Amino acid sequence: MASHVLTPTPSIIGQKVIREDVRKKVAGEVLYSADWVMPGMLYAKLVRALYPHAKITKIDSQGAYQVPGVVRVIEAKDVPVNQFYDDPSGLGEKIAQHKVFQDDEVRYVGEPICLVVAKTPEAAEKGAEAIWVDYDILPSVHDPLEALKEDAPLVHPHGNTVVGWNVHKGDVDAVIQDPGLVHIQRTYRTGFVDHLYLEPESGVGWIDNDGIVTLRCATQVLEHYRDIARMLNLPENRVRVICPYVGGGFGGKEDMTVEPYLAIATWITQKPVKMVWSRQESLLARPKRHPFIMTYDVWAKPQGELVAMKVDITGDAGAYAMLSPRVLFAAAVVATGPYRIEHVDVKSQAVYTHNVPTSAFRGFGAMQMAFGYEQIMEEIAQELGIDAVEFRRRHFIRKGDKLATGEIQDTAVWLNQTLDKVLEELGDAPVPADSSKRIGRGIACTMQPYGRTVWFHDHASCWLNLESDGSVVLRIGVPDIGGGQAASLCQIAAEILHVPLEDVRPYYGDSALTPLAGGTFATRQLYMSGNAVVKAAVALQEKIEQVLTMTWGEHQWQWQDGFAHSASGLKISRSAIYEAANALHSPLSVHTTFHAETGEGYDNREGRAFKTFPDFTFGCHGAVVEVDEDTGAVKVLRYVASHDVGVAINPLSVEGQIHGGVVQGLGYALSEEVIYQEGQCVTTLFSQYMVPTAKEMPDITAIILESHEGKGPFHARGIGEPAISPVAPAVANAIANALGSSLRVRSLPMTAEKIWRELSSVSQE
Repeated sequence: MASHVLTPTPSIIGQKVIREDVRKKVAGEVLYSADWVMPGMLYAKLVRALYPHAKITKIDSQGAYQVPGVVRVIEAKDVPVNQFYDDPSGLGEKIAQHKVFQDDEVRYVGEPICLVVAKTPEAAEKGAEAIWVDYDILPSVHDPLEALKEDAPLVHPHGNTVVGWNVHKGDVDAVIQDPGLVHIQRTYRTGFVDHLYLEPESGVGWIDNDGIVTLRCATQVLEHYRDIARMLNLPENRVRVICPYVGGGFGGKEDMTVEPYLAIATWITQKPVKMVWSRQESLLARPKRHPFIMTYDVWAKPQGELVAMKVDITGDAGAYAMLSPRVLFAAAVVATGPYRIEHVDVKSQAVYTHNVPTSAFRGFGAMQMAFGYEQIMEEIAQELGIDAVEFRRRHFIRKGDKLATGEIQDTAVWLNQTLDKVLEELGDAPVPADSSKRIGRGIACTMQPYGRTVWFHDHASCWLNLESDGSVVLRIGVPDIGGGQAASLCQIAAEILHVPLEDVRPYYGDSALTPLAGGTFATRQLYMSGNAVVKAAVALQEKIEQVLTMTWGEHQWQWQDGFAHSASGLKISRSAIYEAANALHSPLSVHTTFHAETGEGYDNREGRAFKTFPDFTFGCHGAVVEVDEDTGAVKVLRYVASHDVGVAINPLSVEGQIHGGVVQGLGYALSEEVIYQEGQCVTTLFSQYMVPTAKEMPDITAIILESHEGKGPFHARGIGEPAISPVAPAVANAIANALGSSLRVRSLPMTAEKIWRELSSVSQE
C-alpha cells in the first residue's frame, strides 16, 4: 500500500512552484537529444516498406554503397537477435513479437527493412533512396471488422485476433427479457491520431571507453536497455540509456523508436551514430492511437433507472500487437464509465490489420471509451425524457460500490462535486451572435485509472543523500517528459526533509547511475516514484533525527529554515548534522524501493478481478460551443475542467496538465486525424494534419479539488491522463445540444463537414 505521509502544516506541498525546467525551456536553454553531437559522428536513416503487405524477394544495397559518404548498410542478417518482444498483457502471453528489420514479409507501409549509416545526413538519405527492394505484393486488409471475417487476408498465421477481454456483472441476458424496458443501441467510432510532440524521435549512440553501448535519446522508458542488450546478445550491464528532458511523449516514446537502430549501428560501426526522424517519417510510421468501434446497448426502466449495459469494443491494432492488449483491457475496465449498473457485459478485442501499428497514447483506451459512454448516457436520458445531468447523478458510483469488474472502489468519488463546480462556472449559455449560429452546452464525467494493472507487481526505487554542505541529492531513474516529474519529486523530498526546495538537486534518467523507477506512462510516476521518494525521505529523516538525539541529547526538535531547533535554544545546521553522522560512522544516505498494490491475474472467463488498477481519478468537464448552420464549423466559446486530484503537489503543474489535456483533446475532438487509403498514409505533413492553433483555443478554466484520498504521496491522485479523456465527449454533447432534435455526430473527429451533413439531412426532410 502507499505511504501516506502528511505533515501538520505543509510548507512546500501545495505551493504554486515555478519549475526550473519551465524557465529554461521558455528561454531556449534546454538541450534535447537531437542537440547532442560528438566528434566523428555518423548518421543513420531507415529504409521503410512501400507496401502494406508484401513478400520481400530481394534487397539490393549496392546502389547505396555508390553514394559518397555511405559507410554501412545494416540488414536483418547483421543483427545478433533480430527480434524484440514484450508481454503486453502482463500475464505471460508473448504475443507482441516482431522483427527489428523485416527480411521476409512486410505488414504495413513504413515497416523498417534496413538501415543506412553515412558520414552526413544527406548521404544517409541518398543512400536509403538508392537501395532497391523487390516485392511480391500480397492482399491486405485495413478494416478491423473485415479482418475478422473468415475469408480475410491473414496478417499473421495464427489469425487476426490479437486479444479479447471480457467483463461480466450480474445477468444481462436474463434481465433484458423484461418487455417494459426501454432499449437503445448506438455505435461510436474514433480514428487514427498522432502524438505530434514537438520533439521528433531522436538520439545519439556511442561506445564509451569501457566498451559500454550508450544511448542518449528521447524515451519514456529507461528499461529498454534490457531489450537492446538482448538484440545485441550482450549482458545487460553493457548497455546504458540516458534520457535528457523529453520534448513530449504522450505514449509515443513508450515503445522503442530510435533506440534499437542507434544501438545496432553503433555496435557494428564502433562509431558514434545519430538518428533524427523527420516529421514526415514520424507521421508515416510511428504507432498511432487505436481507432475504436464501440457499440453500446442500454436498457433502462421508463422511470429512469439503468438496468443493463452491453458494450462491444473493436480496436484496430494494426500490423503488430505492441501494447494493444493493455489498451483494450483498460477500455474494458472503464467501458461503463463512472456509473452504477448492476448487469454488465463487455467484450473488448484488438484486431490485426495491415495498417500502421497502434499503441500507447495519453488516455490509453479509457479516452476512446469516454466518447462512447458519455454520449450513450445523454442519448438514453433523452429517450427517457429525463434531464441528462440529473440522470448522471442518479447513477454515479460512490465510495464502497462494486464496479463492473467486481472490484470495490475504495477511495473518494467526487463526481457530484466536480460536476457542481463545472456547472457553476459555465453559467447559462450565451445568446447566439446571429440567426445562423446555434449555441450548445455539454458536459462529460469520467474515470481514469492511474498506475499499472496490479498483476505487473510494479515498483520504483530512489536514493537520497545528505551532502556535507546540507544540500540533498535525489537520484531516481525517472524520464521527465515535460510534465514536471522530477520537479514534483523534489517538492516531496524537500517537504519531508524540512529543507528549502532549492537545496534538493535531482539526478534522473540514467539506467546506469540512477535507481530504476519504471517508465513514465500510465499516469504512474507520481504514484510510484512519488511514494518511493516518500519512503526514502522518511527513512533519511529518521536517520537525521537519530544523529541529533545521539549527539545533542533528547530534545523536541522543530524544523525551520533548514535548521533543527530545540526548546532550550539549540540551532543545528544540516552541515553540522552531517559532520556528527560521520563521527558516528552513520552515513546519511538511503536507498529504498516502493512496491505498488499487487494482485492476481485477471479471470477473463468470469470477467472479473479482485483488483485491476490501484485507483481511479474522477472529473467533469463542460464546454459551450457555437455551431455555424451554414458551414457546420464549430467554435468552442468556453471550457471548464474540474478534477479531484487528492492533493495537488504543485497546483501550477496540475493546472498545466489540465490545460494541456484540454488543448490536445480539442484537437482530437474536432480536427485531428491521420488518414490512410488502403494502408497508405496521406497525412504526412503538418499542413495536412489539422492540429488546432493557439488562436482557436478558448479560455480554459481549471478547477482543482482535493479529497485527500488518493494513493500517491500525501494522498495525491494522478492527473496526466485523466485531463484529456472528458474533452471529446463534452464537446460532442455540446454540439448535439446545439444541433437539437436527434442530430448527433458519433464519429471522430467531429469536422465541419460531418456536422453540415447532419444539418443538411434535416433540411432535406
